[in-house]
Amino acid sequence: MHGSFGYGEGGMHDGRVAVGDVPPQRLRGSAGGEMNASLRHEQNVPGLAGHGDNVQIFARECQASVDFSPLDHQARDAAELDPVSIADLLRNAFVYPPHSIYQSVKFAISGFEEDQDLCRDPQFHFRYQSASASRPRMDASGCESLLKTYHDLLCDAVSMSTARMRSPWFLQSGGKDSTSIAIAVAEARPDAVCMTYLGGREEDEIDSARFVANQLGLRHEALVCDPGRAYDRYLAMVPTMPLLTADFAMLSYADLVTEIAANGGDGVVDALGSDNYFGMPIHWRQRLKALLALRLRLPRGIVESSLFSRNFRLSYVLGTLQMDTFERCFPGSRFSDSEVDALLGRKLADRSRQRLELFRADIQAAPSLEAQRRVAATIVEAATFGKGMFTTSALSLSLAYPYRDTRLCDWIFHEVPDVLLMGPGGVNKVLVREHIAQHFQHLPYVRLKGSFRFDLCGLARQRFDQVHAFAVQGRALLPGAVCWLESHRNRLDNKYFASKFYLLAVTLPWLLSRMGKSIPGAP
Repeated sequence: MHGSFGYGEGGMHDGRVAVGDVPPQRLRGSAGGEMNASLRHEQNVPGLAGHGDNVQIFARECQASVDFSPLDHQARDAAELDPVSIADLLRNAFVYPPHSIYQSVKFAISGFEEDQDLCRDPQFHFRYQSASASRPRMDASGCESLLKTYHDLLCDAVSMSTARMRSPWFLQSGGKDSTSIAIAVAEARPDAVCMTYLGGREEDEIDSARFVANQLGLRHEALVCDPGRAYDRYLAMVPTMPLLTADFAMLSYADLVTEIAANGGDGVVDALGSDNYFGMPIHWRQRLKALLALRLRLPRGIVESSLFSRNFRLSYVLGTLQMDTFERCFPGSRFSDSEVDALLGRKLADRSRQRLELFRADIQAAPSLEAQRRVAATIVEAATFGKGMFTTSALSLSLAYPYRDTRLCDWIFHEVPDVLLMGPGGVNKVLVREHIAQHFQHLPYVRLKGSFRFDLCGLARQRFDQVHAFAVQGRALLPGAVCWLESHRNRLDNKYFASKFYLLAVTLPWLLSRMGKSIPGAP
């Protein structure tokens, strides 16, 4: 089956082939890959009495498929839910590591050593701090050799991370990272299928992604976002999704992995994971946002006045004024601290921000705003990688992040000259661009960054009543959610407010499922 999958609210349209959802038998427990996580069980940790065994799950940097089955050994219900972690989700769209949505479960990816006691004394250290790097200088003949090494390491990373996959599907966003990995996939796993997601009107990179795949001899498919369908697919996997994050690509991911499983795929390959060691150039927008993040508590009347509430940019500025400078590095529009306290019916926003203190030493050691952004990218991995780990686990799919391969990461950070990481004028990932240039010339997305997007306003239009019903059911955990939804219903055509609706839409049904409530749309 080739071509684009396009869906409207009514299902198949435009003469395209409708693909069924995943059969019920695919919605089972954790995915295979039990050797891909390091687990520790501890009894009766002080401060967590009454919550049974405590579990620590480490997702190693070089691996993606994680065994979450220890979470099944004991029923975890509403009594286990951590209200501060819920505040994390509403404030930042993810739970601060090493915490999880459960009080007695700790979940860590990068920055935490596996011999740590994450319950009593977690210690974080960002290993890719630029100030500590001693990289070689660029010589006249070095580029070609470096490109060959990069290509070989990337091919090895693809090969090793997909070794257990019978039918891998590659999430080809159309950006630099995915194009570079597509070149490696064509060599290491030419049987892989490329899948591009069209989530919104801002950036349509399907044509360029398809061109790359076709030139490399790879099969290419596309999936057009229907927010209602994506939400239904998310609800279907909620009961078997081990942990929770509210990443702004969570529903896109649920849509994609369900489509992949329905078409016989057993593994997902994702090009995430290189920013924190390649570097993240700072442009004027990031600097301006950092200056505007003043942690103000603005009166609700100003934030929601007609002057601001209909304009996304003005709303975004007011939201930024209420944020912490470092937390403004995290993506998306989120609830302010005062809104979070109102949603939860008690003051928890400050306790959520206190979790940032664990990372303060590394933030202060960062010599620049660019270095701070890389620390932020490492912290937010709990969301960026979590969405893939949790959704593929729910559907028993394998997952690979080739850019997280330890040999590749360390080689790029320590052996590649600075001029091939970031070039003059804030040109990022020069090595990746040169790798692409060996195969393609003048691809537009090399100059203009693309990304998966999601129709936030469309989700609010299609699923408001459903999410409102979830809020009514979930009053015990989020007593202010119903009021917020009802008072903002007429503002959800603004992406600023629709982003907040999205956070509730993702968070509420998962919490309800752990409260023993029925979730319409779930099996």
